[in-house]
Amino acid sequence: MADSKYDIAVIMPVRNESAFLAQTLEQIYHQDYPMERVEVVVAEGCSTDNTREIALGFKGRFGSLKVLDNTRCVPSAGRNVGVKNSTAPYVIVIDGHTHLPGKDLFSDMVRLFETTGAQCLCRPQPLTPPDINEFERSVALCRSSVLGHKPGSEIYADDERFVDPTSSGAMYRREVFAQIGFFDEDFDACEDVDFNHRVHIHGMKAFLSPKLTVCYYPRSSLRGLWRQMVRYGKGRYRFSAKHGVFSPIQWLAAAGVVGFALLLLLALVSAAAREIFTTATGLYLLLIIFFSFYLAVKEKHLGCLLYGPVIFPAIHFGLGWGYLSGLIERLMRREPSPL
Repeated sequence: MADSKYDIAVIMPVRNESAFLAQTLEQIYHQDYPMERVEVVVAEGCSTDNTREIALGFKGRFGSLKVLDNTRCVPSAGRNVGVKNSTAPYVIVIDGHTHLPGKDLFSDMVRLFETTGAQCLCRPQPLTPPDINEFERSVALCRSSVLGHKPGSEIYADDERFVDPTSSGAMYRREVFAQIGFFDEDFDACEDVDFNHRVHIHGMKAFLSPKLTVCYYPRSSLRGLWRQMVRYGKGRYRFSAKHGVFSPIQWLAAAGVVGFALLLLLALVSAAAREIFTTATGLYLLLIIFFSFYLAVKEKHLGCLLYGPVIFPAIHFGLGWGYLSGLIERLMRREPSPL
C-alpha cells in the first residue's frame, strides 16, 4: 500500500517454536535496515509450549511487532493472518525455526525488488545453520543430495537468475495477493509451493538470489524427520491433485511403499515372492549404504555413513506414505483424482 508507514512486512507463522523463535526474532531486529520501516507479524498457531510468551516478550521491546492468533493452527492460515494484518508493500515470510546468515537480508530484498522489477523473490533455503549436531548435519547433507531431494528445485542454488518460483518463492509485492488471492488453507504443508505455482502460472516475474538465503534447521530426530516427510508428501499430493501436475518422483516414492508392502505380504506365503523381496530390499540397502559412504567421503562427515542408512529410508518412505495418504483421503471422499 502506497500510504503504509512501513517498507517491509515480516510474516512469521509459528507453532511450538520455543527452541528457535527468540534467536530468529533477534536476527530480524538486528538487520541493517531502519526497523521503524519494518513491521513484524507473528501468527501464533495453537502452540503447547511458551512460543506465545517468547513472542510477547519482543513486543515489549519493539513497537511494530504484532502477536496474533492463528486459530486454524496450520501454517497456511498463519501466513494469511500475517498478510491480511500488515500494510507494507513488500512481504517476506520467515518461519520461526530459521537462521539469517547476514544482516543485509532486508536491504538486499528491497534493492532486488526495485532493480529487477520482479513480483516475487526467491531464496536458497539450505539446512545449514551454524549450531547443529552431527545427526542434524547428516540430515542436511542427505536431504541436499540427489538421492534425498527433488531435482529441479532452487532451494540449494548459488546463482542469480529469473526462475519458476514454485519451489523457492518467499518474498512478494503486496499486489500479488490482490491479483491471485491468498495461501490455500486446505494445505497443512506445501502451501508455499501451491501459492508460488499460482504466481508462476499468472506470468509474474520471479528472481532468485543467494543474497536472500535463509537457513532452516533440519529435524533433530528420526521421528521428527519422518513426520516432516509425511506432511510434505501429503502436501505434494494435494498440490498435484489441485493443479493436475504429474510428479514422477512422488509417484515413484508412493509406488515404492506399495511395492514393499505387497512383496512383504506375498513373501509370507510364496518362496518366489520372498526371493524377490529379499533381492529388492538388499539392492536398496546397498544403494543407500554406498551413497551414505560416498557422502561421508565427499563431505568429510562420518555422520553420513552412520546415519545415512536410516535417514534416506525415512525420506523416501515418509514422502511416499504421505503422498499415498493424500491419495487415499481423496478416494475416501470419493473425489476423482486427475492424476
